Amino acid sequence: MEQPKAFKKRYVVIKSNRDFSYLFKKGDSTVNYAFVCYMKPRRAGKDRLGIVTGKKVGNAVKRNRSRRIIREAFRLFEPILKEKTERRFDFVFVARAKTPTLKTQQVLSLMKKNILPKL
Repeated sequence: MEQPKAFKKRYVVIKSNRDFSYLFKKGDSTVNYAFVCYMKPRRAGKDRLGIVTGKKVGNAVKRNRSRRIIREAFRLFEPILKEKTERRFDFVFVARAKTPTLKTQQVLSLMKKNILPKL
């Protein structure tokens, strides 16, 4: 049997507290009812993504759903981002209380509407 092709991520995950803090302080932010997005251009490499879900979002199930929705919407948003600009960015999305009730397509349309004009 032939092995299926491995899925390759087009972005790197932000994990260090230092990177999150830096983006919170220095990044441009955009706010809507689904999420807050902090973004900052970077010199090279791939786009980087960080997702924050606080306790206000709900229990663990709702927080994980929020992360999954944002991650999938970002996966669909990234080709649009690459088409629009050559620059690479660091993104941190902070989920809000309404995020777990939304669909991925709704979050994707909010990303297009709020993030693309700021690039």
